[in-house]
Amino acid sequence: MRSSHDASGTEHVAVGVLGGMGPEATITFMQRVLDATPVEDDIDHVHMVVDNNPKVPSRIKALLEGGNETPGPAIAEMAQRLEQSGCDFLVMPCNTAHYYWQDAQDAVSIPVWHIVERTLDGVAEQWPGARIGMLCSPALRKIGLYEGFIEARDLSLAYPQDEPAMLEVIRNVKKGQVSDEVVGNAFRRAAEDLASQGADVLVLACTELSIISHMLDDALPVVDSVEVLARSVVKAATQ
Repeated sequence: MRSSHDASGTEHVAVGVLGGMGPEATITFMQRVLDATPVEDDIDHVHMVVDNNPKVPSRIKALLEGGNETPGPAIAEMAQRLEQSGCDFLVMPCNTAHYYWQDAQDAVSIPVWHIVERTLDGVAEQWPGARIGMLCSPALRKIGLYEGFIEARDLSLAYPQDEPAMLEVIRNVKKGQVSDEVVGNAFRRAAEDLASQGADVLVLACTELSIISHMLDDALPVVDSVEVLARSVVKAATQ
């Protein structure tokens, strides 16, 4: 891995963040990185270069509603800007946007980490052979993003049966309507549905859901893809 330098010439790792999908989820990811980093002063924190771009075309419209504007070119342009800024590797704290991961990777010569692989590696290590309850956008199920990575890890997936309710939860979080009455009850019902389908562990596979992760009870263990990504970044940047 190449390294960047600060004003004193000291080498350090610079992480590029393909953000804005959505903006608050990006901030949540950044906060998780800060929280996971062992520090004694400002200089100990991870160098993040963030393109918090909410103008990326909607992934849900493109994948669920047949929108004409694909997010791929915008994501590729962001990746190029971040590489030109001196980043050593890139991350994208949005699960659904990983449908366009190849667009980002093809646009740059530095690694673009894949949130799905890192999340499932963690699940497989801690819960071998697990059935995963997926708390995510219906778009994620439609595109089969996680399905392409489970066979090699001997895992299986279950999805909430009430997909419109999950989509409404995510849309409310994007609008900032995160009261327990508005989203909490529906969020917990989805988790209960997955438990009834035999899930061993829940995976938060939508970064909006990471924002409201505290609303879940502790009936099943929860793996938050944003937390996994954040801790991976800290490990890479502080070695």
